[in-house]
Amino acid sequence: MIRLVQVFIAISPILLSATNLSIADEPAIATAIANESRTDEHHERDARSKPAEILAMFDLQTGDDVIDLMGGGGYYSELMVGVVGDEGSVILHNNMPYARFVEKQLKERYGNNQFPGITVIKSEVDDLGLAENSLDAALMVMCYHDLYYHNPERGWQNTDVGLFFSQVRGALKPGGKLLVIDHAAAAGTGKESAQTVHRIDEEFARKDIASYGFELVASSDALHNPDDDYSKMVFDKTVRGKTDRFALLFRKD
Repeated sequence: MIRLVQVFIAISPILLSATNLSIADEPAIATAIANESRTDEHHERDARSKPAEILAMFDLQTGDDVIDLMGGGGYYSELMVGVVGDEGSVILHNNMPYARFVEKQLKERYGNNQFPGITVIKSEVDDLGLAENSLDAALMVMCYHDLYYHNPERGWQNTDVGLFFSQVRGALKPGGKLLVIDHAAAAGTGKESAQTVHRIDEEFARKDIASYGFELVASSDALHNPDDDYSKMVFDKTVRGKTDRFALLFRKD
């Protein structure tokens, strides 16, 4: 039996009174994870990404419309489409830098939108092209820190973070959810580690995202790793796939 995620609600009275999370249909999650059509690479990733816990926290429902922002090769997109079912839909989004990194995977797996329930789009963070009030949920996995990363040679211009989140918020229906997972940085470092080691301070993330019209309703330590070395780049072979990651669930307020 899949272990239910332990959702840790912040002890603030405001958060407690505003939070009323249910657990998604666990058999649907188990079925999505066990789906034999998933690639071997995706199945192998399950051990480090713990999708059972994360999807239970996200609490998607049958018929939900979801976007996987900067979703890379579609790991979570395929899992989520298995949970939302035929009545729901998943948008697998990438901006140019992400799409370039997974171009071959996207073409082979999702070319011409051949994967049922998943629509692949490419758009830049300053013009996502999302319809207003069209989504029940949005997911950002290990990409939030890139909003504070600047490398023009690789296609990363300075991002207007407020503009980005205003688009996400506008695309979400009232009460829509935003789940953010990212590599943790040392406490008190704010956004500075995004540029150097592709990490970001969890406390900064909580306050930053909330400032754009989202209410923090839950967090999980399912991906916590106390042995991580925050000084190392997340692509360093000694920590890659084993970084300390936070998971924060917000709701459009």
